[in-house]
Amino acid sequence: MDTGFRTINPSTHLNTLVYLNTITNFNIRCLCYHRVMTRKRLTREESRDQTRQRLLDAAQKIIAKKGLTATSVEDIAGAAGYTRGAFYSNFGGKSDLFIELLRRDHQQATTEMMSLVSDELSVEEIQLRARNTYSQLYRDNECFMNWTEARMMAARDAKFRAKLSALMVEKRGQIAGLIQYFYQRTGVVPPVEPEVMAMGFMSLVEGVKLFMLSSPLEMKTDQAESVLALFIDSIMDLARLRGGAKD
Repeated sequence: MDTGFRTINPSTHLNTLVYLNTITNFNIRCLCYHRVMTRKRLTREESRDQTRQRLLDAAQKIIAKKGLTATSVEDIAGAAGYTRGAFYSNFGGKSDLFIELLRRDHQQATTEMMSLVSDELSVEEIQLRARNTYSQLYRDNECFMNWTEARMMAARDAKFRAKLSALMVEKRGQIAGLIQYFYQRTGVVPPVEPEVMAMGFMSLVEGVKLFMLSSPLEMKTDQAESVLALFIDSIMDLARLRGGAKD
């Protein structure tokens, strides 16, 4: 009796499944190949910079945790996914990498700080932004631990001290420039040389942060930032009071 249903040859059904599977896999491979081919190929300089940044990122975490002396080149290269050879293709040694790591952090902070030197901002706005920037410097504990490590190394190693000193002179000069600009805007002369004030600003923020990290039960993050904000407000309020700045 004719039931109306066609009988499907098993071999034909199997061949159809194999065919569909082959077509699907082919399409997937084509799609993946297309994505690879359309992805932007890095230039030699871009590839080198990517390697350096990955090495610096790895070093930041490891050195903050172990210290520079206890950290090996192999530790840094391995954590970044590279070989020892790749490390030395980009840095002369650990101290050179360490200075570059500090410089990178310094440049990030400098970009934010130098944005305050703008005639488009009122004195009040400069003070508000400076307070926030200053009180939150080194909020990243890894960065601060690395700067503290650098200070300790500089106290013991004359060669490293010379390298760090060049970076610190640049850092101090930029802070002094901001101080000088603020006093010019208020119309008064700084009570001491801006360079000296810059050293005071740097010393205080490092000291408060070190106290907080070494005695976390005695000083919390918000307390540390409040102390730093109070300090910079006191300096800037006095300058504005003397200059009679109303803008």
